[in-house]
Amino acid sequence: MRVQPAVFPRNNHELQLPLPMIYDELSSLIMTATTLAMLIVIALFLLWKLDFVATLLTLKNLRPELPTEFADVWDQEKYAKSQAYERDGAKFGIISSIVSLAILLAFWFAGGFGWLDSWVRSFGFGEIVTGLFYMGSLFLASTLLSLPFDIYHTFVHEEKYGFNKTTPATFAGDQIKSLILGALLGIPLIALILWLFQTVPNAWIYAWAAVTVLSLLLTFLAPSLILPLFNKFTPMEDGELKSAIEAMAKKCDFPLVGLFVIDGSKRSTKSNAFFTGFGKLKKIALYDTLIESQSTEELVGVLAHEIGHFKKKHIIQRIVLSVVQTALIFFLLGLVTSPDSAFAQILFEAFRVEQISIYVGLVIFFILFKPFSRLISIGLSMLSRKHEFEADDYAKTVQGTPEHLSMALKKLSRNNLSNLTPHPLEVFLHHSHPPVLQRLAALNRD
Repeated sequence: MRVQPAVFPRNNHELQLPLPMIYDELSSLIMTATTLAMLIVIALFLLWKLDFVATLLTLKNLRPELPTEFADVWDQEKYAKSQAYERDGAKFGIISSIVSLAILLAFWFAGGFGWLDSWVRSFGFGEIVTGLFYMGSLFLASTLLSLPFDIYHTFVHEEKYGFNKTTPATFAGDQIKSLILGALLGIPLIALILWLFQTVPNAWIYAWAAVTVLSLLLTFLAPSLILPLFNKFTPMEDGELKSAIEAMAKKCDFPLVGLFVIDGSKRSTKSNAFFTGFGKLKKIALYDTLIESQSTEELVGVLAHEIGHFKKKHIIQRIVLSVVQTALIFFLLGLVTSPDSAFAQILFEAFRVEQISIYVGLVIFFILFKPFSRLISIGLSMLSRKHEFEADDYAKTVQGTPEHLSMALKKLSRNNLSNLTPHPLEVFLHHSHPPVLQRLAALNRD
């Protein structure tokens, strides 16, 4: 297959070079495309290999002795169970990553990207509708291929260790809701992006603005419109806990307008807490499983930590970095999907797609961008871990003691069967939170 290269004439009357020289140029183009394809494959393989090595090192780092810091909350049986949970999860992760990479490479080198493009073009729709069919087909195929792994993770892995509370009906309902929600939000946005890149100069700026506005809007609307589709949010009843949380919010000058309990136990025994909203419209939500396992002082410590993120302006920093990252993505996307770009011609040839288009370019770009995305995510995770230490310190300061948050972290790690001794490489690559042992050490440091 070949692209339609703008640098070569289309008929012999326009030739300025002898045919052998044109053949050499075309051969050079194909070799360059082949080289690019191999470089992308090597990069993807190295990413997988890096994750694989980090997983093996983490498994090797498991120790049978329970760290003394957790002796007052954990017991040896629970600790052994957490290590078995980590081992099983690592094996599952390795298998699923191998399958995912193998399917991607098989589809790619079998000419799947080009074949799918030819198939959707055969319907005779316009570029935008064709693009929606193309990307929708890939998304649907990816969802169906990942479904067996999701089922296994929920009903086998999580079930084995006592976490799963999801019924088949709830699981199916969640899948359907996610698909419908993805279609309602994704189709108009993708259509807009395709239209912008087809018709507007410097389209990346407008696409970036559209995605940024939608992201901020979803952040604001998710607690009231999206999250209730999956979980029930019940206003917290009056009592000791509510009074203690409101007193802490007042002490921290935190603009709390709502306090809710989430029925997390409907799906899992794992627990969490978070706050949402902009400006003066902050809402705090606690999983019912968290409330059941923590004392009032410990829950207030957890929420003081979340308030610490707000007071230290961590949320704003993350939003700004996300906006900048989105701008970089769309700027680079504009470069690799331009029909006049020599690199775009080579790139599409590498993926065995004959005709340059924005929608195929979007798909190829995010495969190509994956190694760079990993570098960005490592940097963001480093910043996130720094923020966690700062929020812990804030909670310690406003509560006047590290005891309550420390105990809450120990209980959370026990209830979620957290790995207490992840390898530093695993933390560096993937963890947005520092290991619990490091957080406890920082909390108890004078």
